[in-house]
Amino acid sequence: MTKSLFPGFDGLMSLSRREGVDVRPTLLRVLTDLYVQTRIHSDDEQRQFTELATRLIDQVDDATRAAIKAKLAIYPSTPVPVLQKLGLVAAHEGRRVPLAREIPTPAPAPSPARTPTDAELRMAANMAMQPKDAAEIHDMFFRAGASERALILHNLAQTPLKAAPRIPTVRAKRAIQILEMAAIAGDIENFTLELGDSLILPSRVAAQIVDDTGGEALAVAARALDMPSPNFQRILLFFKPEIGTSVNEVYRLSRLYDRLSDRSALVMLAAWRGSTLAVTRAKYQSSLHDGERQRARAGASQTRPGVQPGAMPPRRTGTDGSSDR
Repeated sequence: MTKSLFPGFDGLMSLSRREGVDVRPTLLRVLTDLYVQTRIHSDDEQRQFTELATRLIDQVDDATRAAIKAKLAIYPSTPVPVLQKLGLVAAHEGRRVPLAREIPTPAPAPSPARTPTDAELRMAANMAMQPKDAAEIHDMFFRAGASERALILHNLAQTPLKAAPRIPTVRAKRAIQILEMAAIAGDIENFTLELGDSLILPSRVAAQIVDDTGGEALAVAARALDMPSPNFQRILLFFKPEIGTSVNEVYRLSRLYDRLSDRSALVMLAAWRGSTLAVTRAKYQSSLHDGERQRARAGASQTRPGVQPGAMPPRRTGTDGSSDR
């Protein structure tokens, strides 16, 4: 089971320890979701799940362990060693097992550094982005390679260009849930519709983000929604199989996502929105220009001289009917 879906699983684990990007909670959640989707498993599938799950259970946070425990507790085909690891069955005969164990409360985290207010961000980014500039940033980003895109996003954080407003928290949370469900189901159409709707993007740009093979555009869109890193990793694994099956690609995009600032993502979002305005203006300016040319030609054709070239001038006659020569 896991070999066909995640051929680079062992590589992800070793790279996780070496590079410091912890994807173990995401991997355990994904493995469990895949396992419980089917009621009947072969002996080899049970053996692989047992081996991988028991290795990961002790290496993840309490929230992940509690979520996995809730799913496997009601699944009828959960292997006994996994149930024992989660404390759902007794490790020895005759021992009473509590229905649930209390999850210890973690120590309070130190207060994070104060984030700038909206007014401060507006003062720091008071240069409105012109449609032409937006179109240039949009085209430059999608034409660039992976390293160039990372540099573009890094530089956007330092520009005085005005960023798009933040997506309201309630709307963003709803979008994250819908996007993750669509990604797990492989529903490209609804994923694209929700992405465009939540970020207020036209369908053309939303489709371009979804179809982007590098994955950086999807990372920017997710950061603009303030999507948690584990959710973004799950979307990569399910929705982008060409990325999810590559150890290096998963970690490259995970590192990019963790380092990507909110401001860079929102400036790029403003560029995506503004690029559409630039295309629309160019379209209508071309139509107006053609109309002006047609009206100019029509006006010129209606203005005719009183005497046509080569025609005889009119003869003047006196009152007595005689003509002047």
